[in-house]
Amino acid sequence: MAEQENKLGTAPVGRLLTSLAIPCITAQVVNLLYNIVDRIYIGHLPEIGSTALTGVGVTFPIITIISAFSALVGMGGAPRASIRMGQKDNKGAEKILGNCLALSIVLSVLLIIIFEIFGQPLLWLFGASENTISYGWEYMSIYVLGTFFVTVTMGLNNFISAQGFAKTSMLTVIIGAVINIILDPIFMFGFNMGVAGAAWATILSQAISCIWVLKFLTSKRSILKIRPKNIRLSPKILLPVVALGVSPFIMQSTESLLNICFNMSLQKYGGDLAVGAMTILSSIMQFFSLPIMGLAQGAQPIISYNYGAHNKERVKKAFRLLFTCAVVFSTAFWLVNMLAPKLLVSLFASTPELRDYSAWALRIYLAAAFMMGVQNSCQQTFVALGEAKISLFLALLRKIILLIPLIFILPLFLADQVFAVFLAEPIADFLAAVTTFTCFRIKFKKVLAKI
Repeated sequence: MAEQENKLGTAPVGRLLTSLAIPCITAQVVNLLYNIVDRIYIGHLPEIGSTALTGVGVTFPIITIISAFSALVGMGGAPRASIRMGQKDNKGAEKILGNCLALSIVLSVLLIIIFEIFGQPLLWLFGASENTISYGWEYMSIYVLGTFFVTVTMGLNNFISAQGFAKTSMLTVIIGAVINIILDPIFMFGFNMGVAGAAWATILSQAISCIWVLKFLTSKRSILKIRPKNIRLSPKILLPVVALGVSPFIMQSTESLLNICFNMSLQKYGGDLAVGAMTILSSIMQFFSLPIMGLAQGAQPIISYNYGAHNKERVKKAFRLLFTCAVVFSTAFWLVNMLAPKLLVSLFASTPELRDYSAWALRIYLAAAFMMGVQNSCQQTFVALGEAKISLFLALLRKIILLIPLIFILPLFLADQVFAVFLAEPIADFLAAVTTFTCFRIKFKKVLAKI
């Protein structure tokens, strides 16, 4: 265990980032299957596929909110724990882990109660119509029952990655995703459960992943262990965790708010077809965002540990590699979708009309995606360094300050109002990336000067 910890401070940065990032990226790519396999199967249900897909699409904000609370706990707690490990304070790191488990339990109970009571009115708010509400509520009312499994699995899996056990963290996701892929067709088509079958398959797969995480974090293999005495809610420990976790929480939770805003505008100007296209676009955006997130998760333990250990040069090297890889990936992803927009769209669209409409919208929606590698790498580095305030501002900038107002303002000035709604995304992406890079150039040296 000591050898595993020492690698974060001594192994060559390039080799170390590769060994940590590849499993994290693999895990995030596989994690797409949790969110996307259901939609692929649902989109191809006989006779009701397109309508059911649109109905399930309006549940996306609720699924994202649950994931966001997991990020609040995990991505707020894991960097703090890594910094403590760099300072040789493993007992302090374990207290953070125990408190984060307690917070995950409390949050999951509250979320289940809220969504089961207010879920259906929320789906109407999120863009459901009389044709799609029944499918959305059928899926959501079952899915939220597994909130405990999601928050514990996604939240605490970050602590496995933070210790340098990237392969174990990857297996957490792969195990759940493989089981989900197997159970989906059995429940949906074999047992003729349709949309409900997709939801139950997801819950069972997440439950098994949860057991895997808890078993590892209580085993001898883990450097940091869950100890009963640490499973408590201590404001002294949790306030810094929550302060740092607010940034990734906003990044993920505002996806729900964005989805609401997009669906409201698109339902107004383009109807169910435009909302269905947005469901597909948001799924394709996950093909971009989750691998970038996996790359950042691979770099986070290196940056956080060495920041805590006062090793500036290793922090700089890790960031440079993260930045380069993120920019290369985002540019490649942008090129593929500009040149062949139907490539990914065809996975979800079961009708030529929805496929052609979505392909047209995709080129607009991702027009500035090549810039997002810059923003993500800089912002996630601030999180790894424990810089809560600047990371919070950058999280708010792209979505809350720029994108949401543009969704409603641009259709007032452009004749093609659906085009205007989709155009809001690339404008916000470009402006946010330029601002983030400028802030990072100014702030990074000052942060390193503190040590």
